[in-house]
Order: sequence, then C-alpha cells, then structure tokens
Amino acid sequence: MYKLTDKGRGIRDMFDTIAPRYDFLNRLLSFGIDRSWRSFAVGRLRIPEHGRVLDIATGTGDVAIEIAKRTPASVVIVGSDFTQGMLVRGQQKVAASPFAHRIVFANAPCEALPHPDGVFDGVTIAFGIRNVVERQTGLNEMRRVLKPGGRVVILEFSTPTSRFFRALYYFYFRRLLPLIGGLFSNRGAYTYLPDSVLEFPARSEFKAMLTTAGFVDVRHFDLTFGIATVYIGVCP
Repeated sequence: MYKLTDKGRGIRDMFDTIAPRYDFLNRLLSFGIDRSWRSFAVGRLRIPEHGRVLDIATGTGDVAIEIAKRTPASVVIVGSDFTQGMLVRGQQKVAASPFAHRIVFANAPCEALPHPDGVFDGVTIAFGIRNVVERQTGLNEMRRVLKPGGRVVILEFSTPTSRFFRALYYFYFRRLLPLIGGLFSNRGAYTYLPDSVLEFPARSEFKAMLTTAGFVDVRHFDLTFGIATVYIGVCP
C-alpha cells in the first residue's frame, strides 16, 4: 500500500480545505480561460468506441465531463484523485450531468494507481502533475496503465515565453492571485499555487521525464502566451 509523504499529506489536506470554492475560484482567477485550456487538452486524445480514459487529479470532474462530452457514448471515464473533498464535489457535479452512467471515481494517489497494466486508451491530468510529490513515479504509473498506442495528455501551468508578458504574469500570479484567493478561500493555498508553478521543471526537462517514463513522440503546445502548456506522449 502506497504511503503519502508528509508533503503529500499536506497538499491533500490543503485541497480538501479549498474544495468548496475550487470551481468558483478557477473561473474567477483565470478569467474563465481555464475552460478553453481543458477543451484543447481533451481534444488531443484519440479514444475509440468502447474505450476507457483515466483522468488523474480529477478534482471536481471538469476534465472527466469534458471527455464525456467529446467521446462516443460507449467510452467509460475513471476520475481519480487523492483528495476526498474534491471527489465528493465531483460526484455531485457528475450526478447532475447527462454523463453519470459513464463516469466513475476512485480515491488514489498518482504514484500508486489501482488499475492493471495496459487498460486505458488515454490518460489525462490537468493542473495536477505539479502536485505529485514523486513525479517520475507518477509518470511511470501513467505509462503502465496505458494500452500500446494510448496517449497521455498533461495540462499544466507554465512560465510565459514573452519577457514583457512574463513580468505582468508574475505580478498577477505572485501578488494579486494570493490576495484574491484569500478573500474567498484559504490564502495559503493560493500562495502555494504560484510557488508550485515556479518550481515546476522547464518544458524541455519535463519532456525528458516523459521520455524516461517510456513515452515516445513527446511534444508540447503552449497556450495563451505560454501561461499553460499541454504535453503529449504516446505509449509505444
């Protein structure tokens, strides 16, 4: 049985505290652009009829629902998260959607997925990989549960490529975002957010980690001046 580190438990508990306002603050703090980012990421999947998709760090189920919207009705989606508070809200959201019969949830960390080898046609994780403490182990697990030819699609915050836009972004991310987040939720969580993004590996380094995990045809797409990046890898 996988045992979370102290850091992992701290991250899990933090997300439990912000779960009630998570969706509202996602929309507010991103000015609603997060929806288009998720849509772009899901569009990179290639899921056949009767396929299966695993959405890791599913949170309140936004990506799982987007996958259900854009795949055949025979496709089953498993939403996995290690934060119980997020899963409770995700289950409520999915139950009120037209896709309740297609989406199921599992409470598990990315580093120890409770699934057999080679059972999924696609794996997604949106804004969650930076919260995986043992990141390489998590990527290895994603590779393990994918079928040959299956894709992993990872959406994560990045550092903007433009020097001018990066300066504006840093001001918002470091100064304004924690202030606004603190008005509606746990300020510490919205201080952690920019810190975790700035500590995340550079694009080339993260793609090298995907290659180390065994993925091929690894590439990335920058979105909105590089605020977010979608990484894609294929299971050989």
